[in-house]
Amino acid sequence: MCQYKQSHVYYASNSSNRQDQSQRMTESAENPAAGAEEEQTDLQAIIAYLIRSGQVRILRHEDDSNVEDEDEDDTEFYGPANPPTADRNPDTGLLEKSDLKQLILGQSGRTQKRPRMSIPTLPHMIQNREIGANRFQQFTGGDRRIIGCQFLPNHQDVVAKYHHKVFCGTFSKEGNIFLTACQDQHIRIYDTTRGNFNLLKTIRAKDVGWSILDTAFSPDGNYIIYSSWSDCIHLCNIHGEYDTHNALHLFPGEHSFCIFSLTFSSDNREILGGANDGCLYVYDRESNQRTLRIDAHEDDVNAVAFADSSSQILFSGGDDGLLKVWDRRTLREENPIPVGVLAGHSDGITYIDSKGDARFLLSNCKDQSMKLWDVRRFSSQEGVQSTKGAVAKQRWDYRWQQFPKRASKKKILSGDSSIMTYRGHSVLNTLIRCHFSPELTTGQRYVYSGCASGTIVVYDLLTGKIVAKLSGHNTCVRDVSWHPYENIIMSTSWDSTVGKWTYKYQDPSDNEETQEMSGDEDENDSDEESFSSIRRHRRSSARLRMLQRRRRKANVCVEKCGLLD
Repeated sequence: MCQYKQSHVYYASNSSNRQDQSQRMTESAENPAAGAEEEQTDLQAIIAYLIRSGQVRILRHEDDSNVEDEDEDDTEFYGPANPPTADRNPDTGLLEKSDLKQLILGQSGRTQKRPRMSIPTLPHMIQNREIGANRFQQFTGGDRRIIGCQFLPNHQDVVAKYHHKVFCGTFSKEGNIFLTACQDQHIRIYDTTRGNFNLLKTIRAKDVGWSILDTAFSPDGNYIIYSSWSDCIHLCNIHGEYDTHNALHLFPGEHSFCIFSLTFSSDNREILGGANDGCLYVYDRESNQRTLRIDAHEDDVNAVAFADSSSQILFSGGDDGLLKVWDRRTLREENPIPVGVLAGHSDGITYIDSKGDARFLLSNCKDQSMKLWDVRRFSSQEGVQSTKGAVAKQRWDYRWQQFPKRASKKKILSGDSSIMTYRGHSVLNTLIRCHFSPELTTGQRYVYSGCASGTIVVYDLLTGKIVAKLSGHNTCVRDVSWHPYENIIMSTSWDSTVGKWTYKYQDPSDNEETQEMSGDEDENDSDEESFSSIRRHRRSSARLRMLQRRRRKANVCVEKCGLLD
């Protein structure tokens, strides 16, 4: 099921609407029964529009629990305010056997021999640097990543506020430019050098139906492209005295057409897009024409990506629940055959992100999970059929309905070839995105996603545990972007705001007071349990005080020693 398929209503003219309305009024006067039926149809259409636009949401009454139902699970839902619970015991068996584990440990600096402690403290690392304990008397790349991971963003500043939903927000490759795409048909480009967030340019989008749905930077950082419900991709320049705003025609042949996902090739010569007709489109910038139209999926193609900088391997994900791997060198329109298929999700794919090494891939899905894939482990035909069968059984619509609890039970489809599954975020309302964390600052140690509940959820890639849940928005966070070289996360939300997340020291005593208050409310009748609770509280208080002292020392070290220089 595609997203906002009803967008063709935007193309109707006002004059035709008035004529239709006049005709319906005449028919209603002649035939009261027909008029009542028309009014009911109009009312249903109005309610459907209000639900789609987010102005109305159907809620379940609290007293409905007394109503008898043959299948109780069918009436229970996870909503944006109550996302699925995180998986307490993620299955890491396949990931433990994968070479990805050692790769991530090495990139994040956790494979170095440290005889005294497994996780060194910041003062200890600075002391070793100053006394020359390491050969170069400076922090290694691994040291910097270990330090950076101790200061993950936790504080939000609202840096922009609009009057409409924000759909896209992403950093450029160098991190010096940040762009947002809003439902008000404007693309705003900001200068983010040296910690700034200054509006550089505003572009009024053309031929927009519903909203701008995706954007992408060119590899050289000089151009952007955007897509909407339109037969064209539009290309705009960022810098220069003269504005460029060109329409790149795809000639799909469909009455209602949309590119949901698009990206540049690394050599800047081609643009890859995934569309609502189930096809992949390749546009050649040198010849200024569409060169390929590949029938790729049985339903909407919601996500596309290049595997690495060679731009020869392509990834695609669709509403048929499948991820497909394509070789650009062998693609033919007449007989498109993927290199392999990855199956294991039970609903439509909303987004994919490549690790950049042509081996590992991340996917977000409407089944409320995120999966990690090794593209060297393709799925069998059994797995493909299991996914198709699971998707065919879905009877809910993620755009305006809540996720049914009966579908959230932890189960693995037959033939699932993923190596890790992450649960704890909500994928509702729109095509919510997920990413690998940056290599320079974190060693790609984390994966993160937006959430329909208005949060950003950060997972440890190797353990599957949630390491941070950043709450600050009132509703769905559709897009999230981590700065490639700094510990800054930008979030764009349907509450019309753009959030900038940075690290801010938080006094652990605040958490201690919160724990004391919650402890007073929950009284245990058993004396033994009370004493155990007191002992646990004392140990927790001691750990908090120790953590507080370490944090204060760390802040002093950061200020005096030029930690990140």
